[in-house]
Amino acid sequence: MSGHSKWATTKHKKAVIDAKRGKLFAKLIKNIEVAARTGGGDVSGNPTLADAIAKAKGQSVPNDNIDRAVKRGAGLEAGGADWEPITYEGYGPGGVALLIECLTDNRNRAASEVRTAMTRNGGNMADPGSVAYLFNRKGVVLVPKNGRSEDDVLTAVVDAGAEEVNDIDEAFEIVSEATDLAAVRQALKAAGIEYESADISWLPSVSVPLEDEPARKVLRLVDALEDCDDVQNVWANFDISDDVFEEV
Repeated sequence: MSGHSKWATTKHKKAVIDAKRGKLFAKLIKNIEVAARTGGGDVSGNPTLADAIAKAKGQSVPNDNIDRAVKRGAGLEAGGADWEPITYEGYGPGGVALLIECLTDNRNRAASEVRTAMTRNGGNMADPGSVAYLFNRKGVVLVPKNGRSEDDVLTAVVDAGAEEVNDIDEAFEIVSEATDLAAVRQALKAAGIEYESADISWLPSVSVPLEDEPARKVLRLVDALEDCDDVQNVWANFDISDDVFEEV
């Protein structure tokens, strides 16, 4: 399970860096629209929407933009697109497996952007199913430590279906089955523990360790994919040490 923690750490660090990019706002807004369309615009009855809004606010997306996205998604305001989820699979440098999640209103554009980013950065597209089996669909919640111990967090969520609690720098990562994510969130809320994020994630079952140059190439590829307008998430099964991550 160490690969789970390492990937969460890497994603978390990259998120801090990527927050400086203007495209992040558009992706967060798109998530809000989709959540509102799927579960309605009432935050109290739509935890997925609540999480999407919290994440957007955490990245300083203006409230007006958030409100309009909720209204578009709920059908209360014109202009919402018909977003379609698509997942592409591929391999990066060093044999790293990649799952690329997209939300798009144009399948041809999305496929073209992803393929171009892959081929220009040492990656190759793969047939559906050839990579996905290396990942497990899990619920992942990040809880800031704020003086709490791992036992404090574990006690709060163990009966809600949490499988493990990992220590990742300044936060604890709670891993559960995807279907237990809502129960874990509720358990944290009942215990008075605030969480930073709660997402459905694809976590690798096997990780590929990478050193300097291969790590640099893979991170460059992931950055190129995440720069694509239609790409929402990139999941990979590489394992990069903290020292190597800081270097590259």
